[in-house]
Amino acid sequence: MSSEPPPGSGQQPPDDDPFRKQPPPAEGSGSPYSTPPPYGGGDPYGGGPADPLAGMPPLAPSGRRTLARIIDMIMVGVVVWLLTWGAGVSEYNVDSDDMQYGKSLAQSALAAVLYIAYDTVMISRSGQTLGKKWLGMRVANLDNGSTPSTQSTLIRSAVLWIPFAFCCACIWTAIAGGWSYFDKPYKQGLHDKAAKTVVVSTT
Repeated sequence: MSSEPPPGSGQQPPDDDPFRKQPPPAEGSGSPYSTPPPYGGGDPYGGGPADPLAGMPPLAPSGRRTLARIIDMIMVGVVVWLLTWGAGVSEYNVDSDDMQYGKSLAQSALAAVLYIAYDTVMISRSGQTLGKKWLGMRVANLDNGSTPSTQSTLIRSAVLWIPFAFCCACIWTAIAGGWSYFDKPYKQGLHDKAAKTVVVSTT
């Protein structure tokens, strides 16, 4: 006679019953709705799954960014004016006289160098220019929230200030910086996009 228990006898099936076993979870698997990784968990430009905004400070308001930029422009502009005051040439005055045009071009070059140097040195050290520091914000790498490197900051500054100094003046600043008013989800200006940075609040 067979030793198998009859169906419905109430006895538990053996441990090796294939209908009781569940396949082991795959390594590294998890719910897509689990807690997101901390800020900096993935590259937003590399198609990684992590949201770089997770865990980061709130993005700085675009209006406050504009005010900080105006403060910085005024401070550096005063230095440019003082350094070129002896030449007697206003920054964007272009005369038909070749010498006068040469002076104006030299002043534009000086303005570009000073603006780029100011932004690069200040932001690569702490993420803040004086205007940003006074208004409670800083520049951060989008992928990990750290202070941008000198190379990244130089790219960011050059994209912003070279067109400003040589051809487009405040129009380019309004376009590059004003982009942050409409950009989603990171509120990046064109110079931020070039350097892969964002501006976040510190207060």
